[in-house]
Amino acid sequence: FSGADLADGSCAHPTIPGRVSPLLPANHVTMTKGTGLVHTAPAHGMEDYSVASHHQLPTDCLVDESGCFTEAAGPELKNKNVLEEGNEAVIKMLQAAGSLLKEEKYVHSYPYDWRTKKPMIIRASKQWFVNTADVKAAAQDVLKKVKVIPTSAVNRMLEMLERRTFWCISRQRCWGVP
Repeated sequence: FSGADLADGSCAHPTIPGRVSPLLPANHVTMTKGTGLVHTAPAHGMEDYSVASHHQLPTDCLVDESGCFTEAAGPELKNKNVLEEGNEAVIKMLQAAGSLLKEEKYVHSYPYDWRTKKPMIIRASKQWFVNTADVKAAAQDVLKKVKVIPTSAVNRMLEMLERRTFWCISRQRCWGVP
């Protein structure tokens, strides 16, 4: 059958009783990569977030700052590292539910942190968003007071600030902002 036959369908969540997940059309999934319909993890990737936003789905994040499942993921997964024992726990849960069709080793293309060389988990978190015009003007004013070497770099940075379309002030990285 084709993906169109499943459009507007839904699936029972294999590990969270009573939770139903919709099958959603997504442009980033092509016929060469699948049916064109996806399950989503809106809090864990830009494409999934875009699909969920388009369909007005909540952005539940079941992973904490340490890369471990939260209580919302269920007692079997709580506090387990997603990339380590959490992965094995999910496989066992799927097997117990009779929902695992196939298991095989797969090298996933996680983004890697350039400092630690470890895989990163993309996760949504609450942010403080501010008025773009106010931040842009303040940033430009402050930059004009900074001694930059070479001085020609100031103009490039001011131009970059002018082109910026969105701003998020964040302190999520323990080592600072690049």
